Formats: sequence, structure tokens, C-alpha cells
Amino acid sequence: MRTLPPAGQSLPCLSGRVLVPGSASGRVVASGTELSFWGGVDPASGLIIDQHHPLNGQSLVGAILVLPGGRGSCTGSAVMLELLMAGHGPAGLVLARPDEILTLGVIVARELFGVSIPVVVLDETGFAAAKAAGQIRLSDGQVWRDEGSIPGAEEATGSSAHTAGQITDGIDLSPTDEALLSGAHGEAAAVAMRIVLQMAALTGATRLIDVTRAHIDGCIYTGPGMLAFAERLQALGGKVAVPTTLNAISVDARRWRAQGIDAALGEPAARLGETYAALGARPTYTCAPYLADAIPAVGEQIAWAESNAVVYANSVLGARTMKYPDFLDACIALTGRAPDAGCHRDEGRRAVMEVVFPSFAGIDDSFFPLAGYLTGLIAGNRIPVVSGLAHYAPDRDALKAFGAAFATSSSAPMFHIAGVTPEAMGGSEADAVAKAAGGRPVTALGIVTEVVRNCWWDLNLAEGETVDLVSIGNPHASLEEIAVLAGLVAGRRKHADVAFVITCGRTIEAQAEGAGHLAALRAYGAEIVTDTCWCMVTEPIIPPKARVILTNSGKFAHYGPGLTGRAFRFAGLAACVEAACSGRAPREMPEWLSA
Repeated sequence: MRTLPPAGQSLPCLSGRVLVPGSASGRVVASGTELSFWGGVDPASGLIIDQHHPLNGQSLVGAILVLPGGRGSCTGSAVMLELLMAGHGPAGLVLARPDEILTLGVIVARELFGVSIPVVVLDETGFAAAKAAGQIRLSDGQVWRDEGSIPGAEEATGSSAHTAGQITDGIDLSPTDEALLSGAHGEAAAVAMRIVLQMAALTGATRLIDVTRAHIDGCIYTGPGMLAFAERLQALGGKVAVPTTLNAISVDARRWRAQGIDAALGEPAARLGETYAALGARPTYTCAPYLADAIPAVGEQIAWAESNAVVYANSVLGARTMKYPDFLDACIALTGRAPDAGCHRDEGRRAVMEVVFPSFAGIDDSFFPLAGYLTGLIAGNRIPVVSGLAHYAPDRDALKAFGAAFATSSSAPMFHIAGVTPEAMGGSEADAVAKAAGGRPVTALGIVTEVVRNCWWDLNLAEGETVDLVSIGNPHASLEEIAVLAGLVAGRRKHADVAFVITCGRTIEAQAEGAGHLAALRAYGAEIVTDTCWCMVTEPIIPPKARVILTNSGKFAHYGPGLTGRAFRFAGLAACVEAACSGRAPREMPEWLSA
């Protein structure tokens, strides 16, 4: 493959792998850092809003976006759809590796709504050249750097026509697959199967497999495109084929009016959840389905979306799911069939690197989200095995916090922790590392204390000590976390100028109510919000006058500045309670990290 010539020279070009065909041209917006579109790009404007990303503040509108790939949230596909339908998206996408999340957003826009952009993958040399260009043109996998036109090239047309042969090329269809594709199970299932097969081809799968259950993340309302997709499936007679649960939605479905949420958000957001429920999904409305009663078993083939749930299922439970993007989660739920690729297969679950943590004395609950966030930054799109953590004996909440933060900063679908997670157990720590890596040698990367301290400050960007809102429950708080909070606030009252809000699932709320925990928290002045989660929470639950938010979530500390426009601080539960009582959070690291 040849590199692009200097601007103004002739038209020799690069050829890459076509993920979505089409032609486009535009200025280059490029970075070597992966980007989560959810929490990283504003679908209403096309501006990059991730304050931790090098491209923060740049516009994608009409640009050729050159990125290694996406990372973080599964809802990036929904943001891509909203951008394209609103005319605020990029004109084309050039990647260094196939990216299921971003590509699926384009495929759904093309398949159902007739809007499309070209998506191309280049090898390492070609990607570096495209990233360095000022303006490029794409045409069905070919890439030029030139100010002139390409003979015969046209802008992306949005054609969604596919022949059966194109969709099924290289994939061995079962009789069930053929029946679904032919419409024998209804038009909605046929549409869903076409999308599943396109994504199977993208992942390199040669067959589909049965899944036992699904968890749909696409019930988050990012804009009219999300609702249009769900209502289209409903209008076509769609019904889920396997037991299916729903992720947190964008409002508290039972209380949004009383909370003062604008009907312009509340009505379509609630309707989106109701539409998926009409397709047969259970309205569980939680981003932590692993806290529920029906928990997948080790080795069980499932189809979960929501990045933290995917990582927890693969890593902690030992179940098997790819990091399914929004829309694909629903399509698999309607068909019960998924690509046999990625973490569904043994070889897609092996660690390819080791991350070694130093030992800290007297850690608190802020350690594990911080460690997960840092591990994700180091791992990128690689599956790591982490050593040096087993002696802390992390519980379910510690692993939940680690996984959610890891899934925010990484695009990998899982991690292993030597001596803790099910596929990294047995013998010495070295034995556990070897097991996680499938017996292959891996390079170990040791983390020094100063790197952990720098990561702490990266999540504590707010200046001063004043705190206006304490945010707990991203992912949703567990019963155990709520019990700890109830003990910490017993007999106390929060500062009048500080809001204290906890998000959790309905099941956990009922259990906490029955245990008496919520009475203690309400007496303290805390507010309990269900159904939604912090990455979707808006004003007035976030007080309009609030300028600084303190959270115990590494995930929300990352996404929050872009999503809310507020400055953020990060700390453990006890420090959050103390800050809510005084209205101030000292700008200092915890003792375990500063010692």
C-alpha cells in the first residue's frame, strides 16, 4: 500500500477495506486517540465534547473523521445515527481497525432511513498518512489526498440495497437463519437479520450462534432516530425471541413529571422504553442487570449491550458476549442469533498484555474505579490481565466500579484480574496470568505510584473546594452500597446548598426501602432516582445553579464534564458524604494514595 503524496501532486491512492460503501470528501479531523461518541460528541451540534480528548471542541460536521476506532459506550452507534439524520455528522469515517459501534450507526441509518457515509479501514501506514492530510476524498475504499475531483466519484448516496448474496457472503446460514432472512418470522425479524448478518461479516464471523438472553441498551433516548428505530420494529410486528431486559432509560419513568423534567425529553424518552416493552422486553430499566435475580452462568452465550454490563458479564461472571452496540442488541433480541466472534469464542477472550499494580496500604472504595480507568487507558483495545489486586479481595461492588471505569477508557470487551476473575484463577499469580493468556507469554507493564496519582488528578479537574451536587450510582447503586451510605449518614443532615442524589434500579430501590435504608437517606436529605442513570440525568435533577459535581464513579467523572457542562471531582463514598455535609471537598488525594 502506498502513502498519500504531498498535496497538489497526482492522484495515486490508498485502498482499504470497505465497511460501508460510498464517496465523500472533506477536511480531515484526526486523532490517534479513540473516541466514545456517547459522552464525547454532541448529536445536536456535531461538536466533540469529551474534555479528556485531544479533539475536544472541534466540529465533525462535513469532515472526514480519521480515528483508530471508538471506545467506551455502546450508545456511540445511536449518537452516530442521530448525527447523520440531523445533518450534523461527518462526511466519512477512516479507521485503523473495524469498529462495530460506529459502523453500526451508519449501517442502521443506511438500512432503515436511506442516509449513509462511507466507512473505510486502512492499514497502519495508510492510516498514518490519512491522519496527516489536511483534506481527503473517499470513494468505495479508495482514499486520495487532493484538492481536485476524482473522476466518476459522487457523494454518498444512502442507497440501502443489498442482494441476499451480498449479505450472506462467507456466512454459513442455518435453516433458522434462512427462515428469518426470508421473512418467515415476520418483516421485523427479517430486517433485524439483515443487520445481524452485516455485522457478522464485519467481525469476520462465518456463522451465527444461539443466545439465551439479551440486554438492550438502545432504550436510551439520544434523539428522534432512536425512537424511530424502535417504532419501526414495532410497526413491522417485531417481538423478542429470547428473554430480554432493558437498560436504564433517559428519565425516571414513574416520576419525571413530578421531578420537573421538560416534556420535550420526558415524553419521547418514556415512549422509547414503552416501545421496547411492547416488543416483549422486561422494563427492568437498569444499567446493572448483573445485580438482578437472573444472572448468566459461566460460559453462557448472551447478547448484552451497555458497556459496563458487557465488561462485567465477560470478566466477572464468565458469560460470553461481544460489546454489542445499540441497535444490534435489539436485532439479536428479535432473532435470538448472534455472530460467532469475539468474546463468544475462546480465542477472543485471552489476555494479550499484563498490567501490574503496585501495592497500597489502607485503600478505600475510590481505588477500584481509579484502577479500572487507568487500566483501560493503558489497554486501549487490548484485553489485559491485571496482577497485584487479588490481595485486596475485591467484592462485587469493587469489580463493578473497576469494570465501569475500564469500559469508559478502553474499547476492549473484558479484562482479567489474576486470582479474582473466573478465567484467571488457580495456583500462583503467575499461573493465573498464564491461564488468562491461554498459555502464551505476554508483556508485563508495571505501573508506578506517580502514574496512579496523575490519573487521580485527571478525574479531579474542578478547581476550588466547593461542591454543589454529590452524584452516586453510575452504574446503578447496589443494595450493599446503599446500606453503606445509610450507615454513613445515620443521624446526620446534608448541607442545605448541596444536592445528594442516588440512582438505582427499581428492584434495588424496593429492597432498600424494605431494609429501612431509604428512610435514613431521606432523613439525611438524599434523593433517590430510578430508571435512569447519571449519563442521562439532566436539569432540574442536576440543580441549574450547580457548578461542581462530586461523584464516586470513575465513569461519570470522565463523561460528566462533556455531558453536563459542569466541573467534576472524584472521591470515595465516605468522602462524598463528608463533602455533602460541609459543602466542601478538600483538594487532596486520599491517604492511601498520598502516603
